Amino acid sequence: MKTIIRLVATGATVAMLALPGAAKVLSGQPWMQDQCTQENKDAWYATFRETFKTDQQPKAYEAAKKYLTACASEDTDITKYLKRWVGAYEKEIRKVRLPQLLYNDKKYPDAYQLGKEILADEPENLKVLIDLGANGYLIAPLKNPGLNADSLTYAKKAIQLLESGKTVDNWQPFSGRDEALAYLNYTIGALTLEQDPASALTSLIKAVQFETQLKKSPLPYAYIGGAYESGPYAKQSDDYKTKYQGKDETPESKLALANINQIVDRMIDAYARAVAAAGNDAKYQTGKTAWTDSLTTWYKYRHNQSDAGMNEFVATVLSKPLPPEPTPLTTLPATPAATPAGSSGTGAAASGESVANSTAASDKKTTTPATTGAPTKATGAKTSPANPNRPRRDH
Repeated sequence: MKTIIRLVATGATVAMLALPGAAKVLSGQPWMQDQCTQENKDAWYATFRETFKTDQQPKAYEAAKKYLTACASEDTDITKYLKRWVGAYEKEIRKVRLPQLLYNDKKYPDAYQLGKEILADEPENLKVLIDLGANGYLIAPLKNPGLNADSLTYAKKAIQLLESGKTVDNWQPFSGRDEALAYLNYTIGALTLEQDPASALTSLIKAVQFETQLKKSPLPYAYIGGAYESGPYAKQSDDYKTKYQGKDETPESKLALANINQIVDRMIDAYARAVAAAGNDAKYQTGKTAWTDSLTTWYKYRHNQSDAGMNEFVATVLSKPLPPEPTPLTTLPATPAATPAGSSGTGAAASGESVANSTAASDKKTTTPATTGAPTKATGAKTSPANPNRPRRDH
């Protein structure tokens, strides 16, 4: 049986092209039931034996299927052997059809159905898990919750196996482990962003840590900005309003605002990266407009309503490492720093460091971020980028 499987893999490409024809020959042919003669059986079996060890395996498959269809009621050593061979052949050929459906034909529902069948037999087939998991972000526009759920499951399982040390012999069409991990994390982030932006943020940040084409695309950074905005920022801003709006400023309210500003700084950094990575690429210009609007809004909030230095910041942001998620502050800085005004890009938004947006007057009424120039809900950054195009990659 191992020999059969090896030979199937060798002749798989030819077999894949031949299968539709074979299916047509074998389906809807009631006369086949009258063909179970010794002469025909000898001929079909002879054809099978002559071809199943060569690159003519489609012919072997067709001969075996004819034999089994015509002599369906027989239970002999030959029919048992042919059934085993046909079963192994059909299982292997699915693995050849999967990348054809997924990467060439882009028939995503068909590909995911076929992949599910393969994984039912081989639940830890890492190659299939990578193919289905890493392409999950492409099925999001289909609005198919079942496919999205399956893709998330496959992506998480693939990451788990890769991080445990498992690997594959053939990474194609990915360049290797790093690119596969980048797209697996990107899929998780893209598909969970609306439901759980805080968790999606972690996956999206991981996705752009690898040196891949994905890192050069503006879309992951737009997603990161949106994840910060609709996740941690929205939550902390609402908490701030509930606890401190309209009350005297206190050390606690200052600390809460300092933590909010840390998140805003990350949002500024992410939107700046999206704008910079979009450049003059025509397919990203609609998205770039929205990302620029968000960047301007938040940058002005952190710079006393001035956009001085913003363009310079955008021009250099991609040369700097992406800031990690901020660690919550538990104490105020010894000397609270005022929000910089008219900065040349070296202030809080440029560096990604947190800055306490405090006031000198201790008896001043505390205001929410909304009343100091920043909206409390997402503005131009939604949970998905404005531009529907997907990142480019080399496969």
